[in-house]
Amino acid sequence: MEQTPVKKQRILSGIQPTGTPTLGNYIGAMRNWKLLEDEYDCLYMIADLHTITVRQEPAKLRAQSMQLLALLLAIGLDPEKNVLFFQSHVPQHAQMSWVLNCFTYMGEMSRMTQFKDKSAKHADNINCGLFTYPVLMASDILLYQANLVPVGQDQTQHLEICRDIAARVNGLYGNVFTIPEGYYSKVGTRVRSLQDPKRKMSKSDPEDCFISILDTPDAIRRKYRRAVTDSEAEIRYDPENKPGVSNLLSILSALTAEPIDALTASMAGKGYGDLKSTVAEATVETLAPIQARFAQYMNDKAYLESVYRRGAEQAGRLAERTLQKCMKKIGFVAR
Repeated sequence: MEQTPVKKQRILSGIQPTGTPTLGNYIGAMRNWKLLEDEYDCLYMIADLHTITVRQEPAKLRAQSMQLLALLLAIGLDPEKNVLFFQSHVPQHAQMSWVLNCFTYMGEMSRMTQFKDKSAKHADNINCGLFTYPVLMASDILLYQANLVPVGQDQTQHLEICRDIAARVNGLYGNVFTIPEGYYSKVGTRVRSLQDPKRKMSKSDPEDCFISILDTPDAIRRKYRRAVTDSEAEIRYDPENKPGVSNLLSILSALTAEPIDALTASMAGKGYGDLKSTVAEATVETLAPIQARFAQYMNDKAYLESVYRRGAEQAGRLAERTLQKCMKKIGFVAR
């Protein structure tokens, strides 16, 4: 008797096209995405609608969006196995966002820490989109009936509000949405800023604080040479007292798959310059093939267009199914 194939759980992940992803993004999340494609039903969204809560330069936003698509392909994501798409190409995101806005309370939004942080950074542009950003994020997830959402520590609050909104709608109208869970990668290192290792590496920081996936070998070596360490000379893993050195060891361990204990043993008697040089070369070696594939994809605009058009069609079919189900349950006349 033929067995019915087991339905895969669905994962949705979004990444904004604002600047090139960092080495921290790659180690902590992006390199693991390739490992998911056989086990899960994966959708990867270039979250361009989210970017305009902050003013963007139009030509730059377009260029960075295409670059991010090429980069997702360059890290190995197979468009035959994953759905890769631009958020703005699936209008159901904006439609669902309006619907869910009407099931979300002002008090819930005003408690969101990211709204407070971004309002402080962009005091001249505290717009409604910035306030209701988490509702659009909830729409992104719920439209695809995602079972799992990869989240970092700074996104857990957004996932919780998404779950609250979904449960509220389900409570009123029955089984409309899948309640998503957080997906926490089994493999991953929290990469810290090279200049302030108490904070995570971020592409919004000054350039010397992070390694970009597309940095040249010379830029990578220069940034590591300038990385903050401490006044001691001993190479040992001690995040509390030696955050800079510990960050470099964590990066090296993540890139080489060598345990930190083995790395510290191999560096016994060596100085911080040796450690920085070793991490730099491991980074250059890891990123070189990605950068080569990225350049190939960027030179084939027709292929990139075929990928995002197909992705929008696939994502649109899934999104429309959920949107129509939701609107029918609420009481709208079917088209």
